[in-house]
This record gives sequence, C-alpha cells and structure tokens, in this order.
Amino acid sequence: MIAANSNQTDARATGAFEEFVTVMVADQIFGLPIDRVHDVFIASSLTAVPLAPREIVGLLNLRGRVVTAMCLRRRLGLPDRADTAQNMAVGLERQGESYGLLVDSVGEVMKLSPERQEPNPVHMDGRWVKLSRGVHRLDDKLLIILDVDAVLSFDVDARAA
Repeated sequence: MIAANSNQTDARATGAFEEFVTVMVADQIFGLPIDRVHDVFIASSLTAVPLAPREIVGLLNLRGRVVTAMCLRRRLGLPDRADTAQNMAVGLERQGESYGLLVDSVGEVMKLSPERQEPNPVHMDGRWVKLSRGVHRLDDKLLIILDVDAVLSFDVDARAA
C-alpha cells in the first residue's frame, strides 16, 4: 500500500522516491528503509539468552536461520507492552547477522520524497537522535526514520534506556 500525503507530490516531479516499511511502537510511527527489510513475521518460541543486553529478548529459528530478537520498545527506552500475546517482528540484517525487531504492529509501505525529509527536531531526545536519520511530515503525524545500523549496533552507546 502507498500512503497518500503531500510528500508524494514533490517526488512525482523528479521521479525519486524512498520507500519505508512503517511500524508502530507505543503509538509512534517509525519508518524502516524497505531495502533493509527482509521479512515480516510473528516471533514465537523465543529462547532466552543469559547475560544479553535488556533489548535482546532471545533467539528464534526462522526458516532454518538463527535470528536475534530485539525489542524496539526497550531499545528506545520505552516500557514493555502489557499485552505480549503476539510479537510482530521485522526481519533485518546487519553485518551478516539476522535480527527480528519486535514492534507493536507493522503498517504499510510508504513512498516518500527524499527532499521532504527533515532533520531531527531540536527538542528530540539526544538518545533517540542517535537512532534516527530524520523525520517526514505526514498529513497528521511525524514519521521518524530509523537508522537500522544504529538500532542494531551495540558498538556505540546508542541505547535510549
């Protein structure tokens, strides 16, 4: 699906679009570059990893691959969901490792003009800024574009918690 918004008008003139898979976490909408998304799946049968960072909720077997399940809520310093009946996950890869990023829900694919992307707002928490590439104004909200490498990296202190 493609979301209708004013962002598409500028890109139509130039023919340039960026595509993002949208995800919801704690009533906030985030965008993940579509070229980084491999799968969308329900994460089940998680195996705990002793002494792992809090964001790592476990490992799972996804069609024969071992995938590290990471909670985006925890990565952003947000409280856990009260209802964990269904763990939606977005499959990502970084440096040859597979990850399942747990989110509240997965939305649609949006085509947005790169010219309309804005820098992170000055009032945005610095810990979130380290995980974000910028924002897009949609008709009724802001779409925060996540930096997949920063979100999945534990090499730098990018954790929001």
